[in-house]
Amino acid sequence: MEPRVLVYTDGGARGNPGPAAIGILIYTQEGKLLTNHREYIGKATNNQAEYAAMLKALELAAQFTRSEVFCHSDSRLMVSQLCGTFRVKSPGLQEALRKVKNAEKSFSQVTYTHLPRTDSRIKLADRLVNMALDDK
Repeated sequence: MEPRVLVYTDGGARGNPGPAAIGILIYTQEGKLLTNHREYIGKATNNQAEYAAMLKALELAAQFTRSEVFCHSDSRLMVSQLCGTFRVKSPGLQEALRKVKNAEKSFSQVTYTHLPRTDSRIKLADRLVNMALDDK
């Protein structure tokens, strides 16, 4: 098991709501890619897709560590909600937040960081989203 992993996620929908997908990359702290994942999730909003990506990422990260998980996303809204800076008003997103918070319990520490869309690993996660949407 790894002492810590770095997670990069993206979720997106074509239309809002519309066909949606998620993309995930998980790396060791040294930068070795442990896994990547892309998945079509059906009809969803962009925010629902972002949360679905984070939930799936934590489920996948549990295969590699039970210690520290550093999560990165280009969704400032989701990161702010997960950190408790912003409230979640939508009942659907409240449920998604609850599921992610429950998944956090598998680890000693989970940290969320917002990164710009221009970040190279966020771009790769976005590419996985688009590949999943194109494959559907």
